[in-house]
Amino acid sequence: MNFANIDFSSPAVIIGIAVVVALIAVAIAVTVEMKKKRTARLREKFGPEYDLAVTEAGSRKRAEDVLNARVKRIQDLKIRDLTVSERDRYLGEWSTVQSRFIDHPRGAVTEADELVNSLLVARGYPVGGFEQRASDVSVHHSALVGPYRLANSITARAGRNEATTEELRNAMIQYRTLFDALLGTTTVESREQAPVVQQRIVA
Repeated sequence: MNFANIDFSSPAVIIGIAVVVALIAVAIAVTVEMKKKRTARLREKFGPEYDLAVTEAGSRKRAEDVLNARVKRIQDLKIRDLTVSERDRYLGEWSTVQSRFIDHPRGAVTEADELVNSLLVARGYPVGGFEQRASDVSVHHSALVGPYRLANSITARAGRNEATTEELRNAMIQYRTLFDALLGTTTVESREQAPVVQQRIVA
């Protein structure tokens, strides 16, 4: 197009330019609104994990790309519910681990960590390092990732004989909360059992 031959004073040209500018403005507004909605969805889904991802990634866009990649990764996996017999077996194993806490708190916390890892694999989560497990868990249990990280860090310190008994007790409680969620225990059951678990550990 030869712009030299365009009469920019023509009403038709002016109207055409105004329409193009308006369309561009609308496109920009729609893009901004879509980004805001995507951010809102991710914030709602991941909670505090969203802010952690932004801090680690260094920018909101990179963080959201990372979180969206987590969602896609989980969608591509075959996460399954446990059978009744599997669920009962894991509950029995947890009871055994928990009963050892009073006499062997460090060992019990380590076993609780291993039991949670075993449960993740049984549900269909792939074997991997802790950060990968935490990332995978965050997609469906974002509120529990922070406590999971805390429990894992206490477990690591326990391996160096640096964790206090109170910290070990806290780790057991956090592991149990995640354990219940992964096991498929209902919200009501979890709320009813939580005080009981804490009382047993404190006893």
